[in-house]
Amino acid sequence: MKFKFLFFTVLFSIVAIGQTGTVSGVILDKEYANEPLAFANITIKGTSQGTSTDDKGKYTLTLKPGNYTLVIAYLGYETKEIPFTLKANEKKIINHTLEASGVQLKDVVVEYTVKKETEQALLQEQQKAVEIKQSIGAQEMSKKGVSDVAAAVVKTAGVTKQEGTSNIYVRGLGDRYNSTTLNGLPIPSNNPEKKNISLDLFNVDIVEYISIDKVYSTKIYGDFAGGNVDIISKDFSGSGFLKLDTGVNGNTNALGQNNFLLQDGPNQFGFNKSSAPNTISQFGFENSLNPVSKTPIGLNFGLSGGNSFKVGETSTLNIFSTVSFGNEFSYREGIDRNVNSIGTPTKDFRSESFGYKTNTTGMFNAVYKINNANKLKYNFIFINSSEQSNNNYEGTIIDIADNDNGLLNRKTYEVNSVYINQLLGEHKFSDRTTLNWGLSYNTITSDMPDRIQNTFRFENGGYVFGQNQITDNHRYYQNLVENEMAANVSFDIKFKKKDDETYKGKFTFGYSGRFKVRDFEATQFNFRILQNQTVDPNNLDAFFNQANLSNGAFEIATFRGNQFVPNALTPQVYSGIQIIQGGFGNIEYNFNDKLTAVVGLRTEQIFQEVEWNTQIDPIDRKDGFDRVEFLPSAILRYGINEKNNLRFGASKTYTLPQIKERALFVYEDVTQIKVGNPDLYPSEDYNVDLKWEFFPAKEEVISLTTFGKYIINPINEVTISSATNDISFINTGDFGYVAGVELEVRKQLFNPDNEKNKLSAGLNVSYMYTNQELSSEKVRRETRYNVEFTDEEASFSGASDLLLNADVSFLRNFGKENNFMATIAYSQFSDRIYSLGTNTRGNMVDKSFGTLDLILRSKIGEKLNFSFAAKNLLNPNMERVQENAANDVTVQSFKRGVNLSLGFNYQF
Repeated sequence: MKFKFLFFTVLFSIVAIGQTGTVSGVILDKEYANEPLAFANITIKGTSQGTSTDDKGKYTLTLKPGNYTLVIAYLGYETKEIPFTLKANEKKIINHTLEASGVQLKDVVVEYTVKKETEQALLQEQQKAVEIKQSIGAQEMSKKGVSDVAAAVVKTAGVTKQEGTSNIYVRGLGDRYNSTTLNGLPIPSNNPEKKNISLDLFNVDIVEYISIDKVYSTKIYGDFAGGNVDIISKDFSGSGFLKLDTGVNGNTNALGQNNFLLQDGPNQFGFNKSSAPNTISQFGFENSLNPVSKTPIGLNFGLSGGNSFKVGETSTLNIFSTVSFGNEFSYREGIDRNVNSIGTPTKDFRSESFGYKTNTTGMFNAVYKINNANKLKYNFIFINSSEQSNNNYEGTIIDIADNDNGLLNRKTYEVNSVYINQLLGEHKFSDRTTLNWGLSYNTITSDMPDRIQNTFRFENGGYVFGQNQITDNHRYYQNLVENEMAANVSFDIKFKKKDDETYKGKFTFGYSGRFKVRDFEATQFNFRILQNQTVDPNNLDAFFNQANLSNGAFEIATFRGNQFVPNALTPQVYSGIQIIQGGFGNIEYNFNDKLTAVVGLRTEQIFQEVEWNTQIDPIDRKDGFDRVEFLPSAILRYGINEKNNLRFGASKTYTLPQIKERALFVYEDVTQIKVGNPDLYPSEDYNVDLKWEFFPAKEEVISLTTFGKYIINPINEVTISSATNDISFINTGDFGYVAGVELEVRKQLFNPDNEKNKLSAGLNVSYMYTNQELSSEKVRRETRYNVEFTDEEASFSGASDLLLNADVSFLRNFGKENNFMATIAYSQFSDRIYSLGTNTRGNMVDKSFGTLDLILRSKIGEKLNFSFAAKNLLNPNMERVQENAANDVTVQSFKRGVNLSLGFNYQF
């Protein structure tokens, strides 16, 4: 039911209105041995209709029958006008080879939007832009075999992803220091503990390109230090199409399991949510405790389509829609430990984990081009993701199973639903003034329905319940709803017109605001075992049932009490409001042909308030702050020559604590517990970048960047002194800093004139040094917590000294429409801190590893494509160690297995 609207939109978008024909062809570049000329302007004279050639010089336009003049233009080349007549249902071919012109084109009106899916288009934009940014387009993502935005982002320089989480690190700075936008508008997080939405939720099918801003500009919200990831959704223009995608996938670890066990209740599509019981005097749970067996073969399918419609004489309507579903299975086994300062495990497990993920994505996009000066765009995106895990931990549990005879089982099911609505507008009032605006309303719902944990001890030939605390056996429900409205508006005014009809300067001013409301609640049903007996861990329904509850074999209670406490079912809650409003102004000025500068100032008012009533503070309380930030920035670009740029950027920004981090709420995991800190406050960040870039030829770039960041009052996750060694969020010292260098190279190794064979390679390498002061006295003075750092200074959590991404691609063309492409991609990161050490314990460190992927793609004719991917071919050991003074102790170790996938798509 959720996709009927999207499905019928797809069908609607491919229905032709009246009789039409098409004109298409190939534009070649005479100055470069008749190579295809990418991004040439193709327009119909006297109308607003137009397009651009793709990276192979191809174009297509759909028109009603009639007499037309085709205009072909490219900056620095002749402009060619070709009259033609088009009949109903005719497919006319017009090819042309452009020659260079002796004079530069003037008064060329761009009547289309260049598609930025290709590497060449994005490199051209990077070369001309004043801002310092990196982008990865749909073409490069396809070549490297990435399926989601998170996998795409980590292919860029200085970006890495923490294993087993959705955490993205940009230049050694994690989730709290980064931000995420969609078409320039902010989007909320799907995770109550995180600032940013999980990027792996976004299927690349809805993406035109991804821009990573590592240098701050005043159009971006000031809560920025590492980078801003801006996802640009796919637009459509051209003749109607309908495309079908399908495929299968499997993980070698999962496929090797004869009995793949998951939690009962969740279905294969990941939409269902079970409700918490409304009583604890009766056994009112919906799902069985007994696991169910699944066949671990993943499937994916998708349908997408679009069309362009002429509306009147000057307007066009472009519609694009897509719906897709994918799932995947995973399995891993290894070790998990919780270790004290002398290396003795308090929990020492042999672990295995069964996993299952789903992702359902729907998108509807409509672009209404009123005329050459006005355009409106609406985006609707729906994403539903689910993740199941069935984890078994066998071994030692201190005070429950001291003789390597313990078993802990945790089954977790999470469902996240994202609804994104955006309305954007572009208006050109004259050649000097332009208005851009955007509005969004987004909703996130995040549910953890019926997380189950049970603890056992093996004795006398069977398992009995282990219980040190009532929480050792429980069922847990949590729900988060977050609504956010946002608005952006900016106005550009050009000034000081030059002889060539361009302008030396541009003044930009604007406003942006975001208004966020979050509500969270959680209830945990704990089972106090009163009549311990031998049980089967895979048949717990035989013990946990209404009969045994009535007979007094166990008791159900929440943190507030048992059935005799009137408010026992009142959940733990916290809520938060965050309002950020900012005004900004920029002046961009071109001093001469070589030097351009942008200087700006952004002012933001920030209000954040958090309220809570939880198990550790069951009284309604609240805390908040209200502050104003002044954020200057400056960017300089010096064009050494046509192929070399030198860039400089400097700015001040800040880093906000998140709502969850400031609420006194406890989240219990198997080996760690996290608790909020109301005394947490924002950090201040100072950023500087210097970049040299060289563009030797089409699709080639060499760049070298040095950067530095100075952070006042940095925030970290730290183990606080408590009975259970809880982790909290702390301003850990007065300062910290990051310094580094990034190298990026993209090179065509072999590209003959006939382009039958093409060999290309890419490499990006980052080296970083991070350091921060750690002050136990500062923590004790500023917070209610006690912390004793093991070291006086440390690197930033999640920061690797060395990051490397490399790929080599070979393309073989067989005629016009048939080709084969093979890509080998390798990634490597060096050791990085997972969490800081305290109380003489050393830092937790994720050890270095590398991954190797193979991607094969083949195009057969105009409509059929095949793909095969084998990822994580090296299957390295993932290891986390605690670096104690005496010796390093492994606290986690496992292998992910090799992921294999086979797919095809057909365009009707």
